[in-house]
Amino acid sequence: MDFIATKKMFRIAIKILILVVLLGSIMIWIMKPTSTYSNIWRLSIQAKTNSTYLGKQGGLLLLHTFPILFIAALGCVYLHLEKKRGTSNCSESTVEEKNGVSLRKQPILVKGPLGIVFWTELAFIVMFIALLVWSFAAYLKIGFSHMAPQLAAELREQVWEVKLNIAALRLGNLGNIGLALLFFPVTRGSSVLPLIGLTSEASIKYHIWLGHITMALFTAHGLLYIIYWAATNQLSETLAWDKIWISNVAGELSLLFGLGMWVTSFARIRRNMFELFFYTHNLYTLFLIFFVLHAGISYSFIMMPGLYLFLIDRYLRFLQSRQKVCVLSSRLLPCETLELNFSKNTGLEYSPTSIIFINVPSISKLQWHPFTITSNSNLEPEKLSVVIGRGGSWSQKLYQMLSTPSSVERLEVAVEGPYGPASTHFLRHDRLVMVSGGNGITPFFSIIRELIFQSTTLGTKTPQILLICAFRNSADLTMLDLILPGYGPLIDSFPVKLQIEAYVTREKHPPMSTADKDLIQKLSFKPNVLDMPISAILGPNSWLWLGVIISCSFVIFLVMLGIITRFYIYPIDHNTYMIYPSCSRAVIGMLLICGSIALTASVVVVMNKKQNAIKAGKKTQDIDVPSPSFHSTDDRELESFPKQSFIQATNVHYGSRPDLKMILSKCEGSTIGVLVCGPKKMRHDVATICSSGLADNLHFEAISFSW
Repeated sequence: MDFIATKKMFRIAIKILILVVLLGSIMIWIMKPTSTYSNIWRLSIQAKTNSTYLGKQGGLLLLHTFPILFIAALGCVYLHLEKKRGTSNCSESTVEEKNGVSLRKQPILVKGPLGIVFWTELAFIVMFIALLVWSFAAYLKIGFSHMAPQLAAELREQVWEVKLNIAALRLGNLGNIGLALLFFPVTRGSSVLPLIGLTSEASIKYHIWLGHITMALFTAHGLLYIIYWAATNQLSETLAWDKIWISNVAGELSLLFGLGMWVTSFARIRRNMFELFFYTHNLYTLFLIFFVLHAGISYSFIMMPGLYLFLIDRYLRFLQSRQKVCVLSSRLLPCETLELNFSKNTGLEYSPTSIIFINVPSISKLQWHPFTITSNSNLEPEKLSVVIGRGGSWSQKLYQMLSTPSSVERLEVAVEGPYGPASTHFLRHDRLVMVSGGNGITPFFSIIRELIFQSTTLGTKTPQILLICAFRNSADLTMLDLILPGYGPLIDSFPVKLQIEAYVTREKHPPMSTADKDLIQKLSFKPNVLDMPISAILGPNSWLWLGVIISCSFVIFLVMLGIITRFYIYPIDHNTYMIYPSCSRAVIGMLLICGSIALTASVVVVMNKKQNAIKAGKKTQDIDVPSPSFHSTDDRELESFPKQSFIQATNVHYGSRPDLKMILSKCEGSTIGVLVCGPKKMRHDVATICSSGLADNLHFEAISFSW
């Protein structure tokens, strides 16, 4: 008990330390536009950090880069301890945790440009906008009252022209605030997001919001400078590439690439022309390179923490995607939906609703698509499954390719992930109501299987489940047979109380013949000897290894930067920043960051690969799989699926849609978790019901990948 109490105190201490450092960083951002910061704090910090090794960069590294990376490294330790503790144990949940979930999951805004917004999200939106407004107002007050008259006399310009110059500059400073946060939501293996109960897929909307704000500010920044140059007859400045100071051409190129991403990211273009959006969004590399060349590496350290963590995550994903994984089999449903079953390392664990990114080179070498993992790492320790529904052209091509068995002997697939929540809170509810539309049912498969594991293996009391699923056609009902492939008992003796209400919206009556529609075909693959089971890129102790990569790579970067600055740059300009080219300094900084990350991450991954190879041996080579062939559902082994079809145990309603308001109002229980995954309108309808005050016991959560 003393050891457990010590570990608990250690976790609490880490959280307090993280909170203190975070509050300190926020305070720096708040004070940055004030004269107190510029005249007192900044000068004092520069006097203590302006060494011959780091120069003026030392202060920015200390104030902006180090604290966030310190939080990320500490977060890795905390998440490792949480994983070892086992956060799924409901007995340790406190009343305060339940109330926190209730507050966080209560929608306040449903319909509007921001979509579904919760109370906590609204609070952070207001605080972020307040920071932008405060910063801009403080910058302008100081600039207009003290700097404008003096600069107008020195530059021989009118006061309004100088004020226009100052306003343009400060809009660029505001854009850098958005850029500093932009990459946190898209860092899939982040140790920062789980600390506040978020996942990367659930945070994509924050990336979208920040992207619009950032690009609007940078665009205004560029336009005001063009107006300023035109007003002062300095349009030649648009072609200036100053070697020592700001490079205008680099800034214009960065803005041009940013506009290319921005224009194609609007919802109408993104959804109707996804491939155009996907490929143009890869311009972020050029956008960032020219941004650093424009602003300089020293100023870029302000936005560097989020980008630094993203680069680590991106490189780890690159290393993982180089290995082709072992695909065991596929199941094809008559509704043009398919299930892929992969071989998995037994040490790989993931939470319910986790996702994995899949690439099929024979369809497209560049496109990666996320899919919910439907299997459970506890119930199925050697297999990982995903269900791919009909959707865009990519999934249709995959289904057509697999539906022709003679053309597929081996399916070559690369994966990235899994990625998912650090913990789930489904056990905190008395009842779970799962509302799905079409392929939106797939995330609920993993939740149901997790509850089965909790009930049968751990003996935990699990909530009752009401699954409400809406399908277009009766053929889609066969997706229900994928809920529990591999589970033997009858549904009547099912370990979790499950009620399924299915609605077929486009058919008013059951089909006359169901012989063809009930047929599920199975295709087995013969894997290549080089194919490997899916495993975590950093092994079972992935959080600790990620912390090692973050801390060690940053130390290596600082050491190399100090050596180059002291023995190469300092002898040239002696920290005056008046002689050595700014662009060269920026290029060196970018190369050092990328090099330190690549070196550290590669060493850690190689070490984990050797350990996995020793444990796995030649397991994949020993798999004896028959040549590709199809099997109908009639040929299945009896123990492979429930003896009673889920379709037979489902109440099917034809020609109608579920009356969600009526259903939710009749649900009984002190706390009811309402999970929805489906079309935008369905998510908004359920959110409206939960936020209307119809019942105080409804706790809303949306699972969406249709951003």
